[in-house]
Order: sequence, then C-alpha cells, then structure tokens
Amino acid sequence: MSLLPAFQWIQATSLAMVINNSKYAFALSECFHLIALAVIGGAVLLVDVRLLGYGFRRQRVAEVAAAARPWLIGSLLLIVVTGYLMFSSLAADKYYWNVGFRWKMYFLAAAILYTFFVRQPYALRSGTAGGTPAARTIAVVSIGLWLGVAVMGRAIGFL
Repeated sequence: MSLLPAFQWIQATSLAMVINNSKYAFALSECFHLIALAVIGGAVLLVDVRLLGYGFRRQRVAEVAAAARPWLIGSLLLIVVTGYLMFSSLAADKYYWNVGFRWKMYFLAAAILYTFFVRQPYALRSGTAGGTPAARTIAVVSIGLWLGVAVMGRAIGFL
C-alpha cells in the first residue's frame, strides 16, 4: 500500500493552498516549529540529565519529570501542528521520496512512543533514582532517539 496518494491529497487541500499563497504563513509556521523544537529539547534534556545522575540532584527525578511534562506535551503538539503545516504547503509528494523525511518520521514515532511509554512512566515513579544503570540507559536511548529526529529533520534538505 502506497502513501503517495495521501501525500498528494494533502498538498492539494485548501489549507495547503492558503499557506502556499500566503507571504508569511510558511515562515511563521517554521518559526514556531523551531521554537517548539528548542522547548522540547530542553524538556527532554532536563529529565534525561537528571536520569543520568547529573544536575538537579536535590530534586527527585519525578519532580523534574512532572515539572517538564507540560512543556514536553505543549511543544510536541506545536511541533506536530506546525510540521504538518509546513509539510502540506510544500510539495508533499516530494517528501514521499525523501529518505531523510522517512527516517525523521521513524525516529519521531519511536521517540514519542519511547518517551510516553517507557521514559515518562519510569521517571514519574516516586522511587526512581537518577544515575542507576537502568535510568542511565533510559536517558541515553531517549537522547539518541530525539537526536535522530533533529539530525534527520536537518537531513531532509540534503537527501
């Protein structure tokens, strides 16, 4: 089953046409996308650094994770919305063939699933301590997945 028809339909929607015909819509979407990327990077790194056993040692991992959670969720929602706007307004069918885009989507799906089904539940447990082998492993995998999203996002223009 090919997703190409879906990609072509997305780029033909009225929303995509409005963005394409606007002088500022794409640029604003990209600005908010980049701001949201910085925020999610901070939210992820705060918790992962604590899980690694560095920084915020006076706070429990659960406290750091709970404080970062609204920023994580809010920035993720903004990333998805602005990413969709940028994707739809450009030649979405070209993204279908772009290896960097595919890998970014794979990394993004894996990072989201890992964050909400492994890392967050582990970090939010009240007894979780930072610096343990399990906590360090969880943090390293998390950083690797989100770094993969960022690197592949940047690679879209080059692949």
